Amino acid sequence: MLDHFGFVVRDIAAARRFYEAALGALGLVVIEDHKTAFIMARSPTERIPFVFIGQGRPSFWAPMSEPGVSPAHYAFAAKDRAMVDAFHAAGLAAGGRDNGAPGPRRGGYSAFLLDADNNNIEANFRT
Repeated sequence: MLDHFGFVVRDIAAARRFYEAALGALGLVVIEDHKTAFIMARSPTERIPFVFIGQGRPSFWAPMSEPGVSPAHYAFAAKDRAMVDAFHAAGLAAGGRDNGAPGPRRGGYSAFLLDADNNNIEANFRT
């Protein structure tokens, strides 16, 4: 259903450490790398849907857009419970903050992490 989504961050290096670890545990990889942004997807050949993560505000976003002003919630699908657990552990080790340890929740098994800009990142395995 989604083609892509993106968000801005204050510190691209910290964001890269966190997202490469946490989303890497879910099977996503960096497919484009720029000085102030990077893009993650399933693989260089399976590029859609993708996630844009960048420092600064893209020209086509609203002028008041800033990181952390209105944190967002992003949920990523996991293949199994072990993938949810790996996402949570990798994200914590890379500087994320716990916002809900892995466990059963309505409709599945999920875990939540906060990135450096307070975006709530979730991995969910639907049971």
